[in-house]
Amino acid sequence: MENKLSSKSFTVNNGVILGVAMVLFSLVMYATENHLEPHWSSSVVTGLLFVGIIVFGIKKYKEANDGLLSWGKGVKIGVGIAILAGLINVIYSYIFMNFIEPDFMSQMMEIQNQAFLDQGMTEEQIEVANEMSEKFQSPGIVAAMGIIMYAIGGFVVSAIGAAIMKKSEEEQY
Repeated sequence: MENKLSSKSFTVNNGVILGVAMVLFSLVMYATENHLEPHWSSSVVTGLLFVGIIVFGIKKYKEANDGLLSWGKGVKIGVGIAILAGLINVIYSYIFMNFIEPDFMSQMMEIQNQAFLDQGMTEEQIEVANEMSEKFQSPGIVAAMGIIMYAIGGFVVSAIGAAIMKKSEEEQY
């Protein structure tokens, strides 16, 4: 099946929508002071946004392409949406941690250390865990890990979504 329609606009538009939606949700969490210890429901909301917008983008492409969608094209669109959203989120995170809430990471370390104490860890074990955590807190590593996680999540969601929505010219007859 040959797709004649470009997927770029569907990828960019939905990637920006997803990225902005995630940033807005993060800002709401910050404004309501739930950013340090979020309720489990915030993970459900972000997961639904992530899955919903990726599937929506793939579906809109299929509709614009006369109902045709290859699995590969669906995955390409979905992963593209996720990576663009991840890039937007990484930029927001950098701005948040360096300008909006510069002591965010130290606050998170305090919460993590208290959780370690509650689990019965010793001061030495906590210190080793903190040293390991600090190695992964550089802006480059945080950015790379963020984009990688978005790409992996986008692949899983779009692979499933594209497999369900896949339709070729041969299947129309």
